[in-house]
Amino acid sequence: MVRIASTQPRKQRKYRYNAPLHARGRFLNAPLSKELREQYSRRNVRVVTGDTVRVIRGDFAGDEGIVDMVDLETSRIIVHGVASTRADGTEVPRPVDASNVCIVKLNLKDKRREEKLEAKK
Repeated sequence: MVRIASTQPRKQRKYRYNAPLHARGRFLNAPLSKELREQYSRRNVRVVTGDTVRVIRGDFAGDEGIVDMVDLETSRIIVHGVASTRADGTEVPRPVDASNVCIVKLNLKDKRREEKLEAKK
């Protein structure tokens, strides 16, 4: 959970629901795999589009895919290959909470992100 001043669950939920978009990025941290954790000396990092993740909880546990979209409004991510089938047979992407995935491979196209990870070593 993100550092929130109050210890009351009611106020913590209220903060998350009413948080501005620039603060919602903090809710999208996901744990790193053991190899990445040793490499970067960090436990978790913010999920971005292009990261490869493994779902570790829920109906799709064990599935791996690339993050197609990060939704700040709902604090969910869309993973390629994680989809529900409707009654008419169409596939609909299933949003996943960032805390329920493990980052297996990082998207390091952003130089600032790479520098920030390297600085922590």
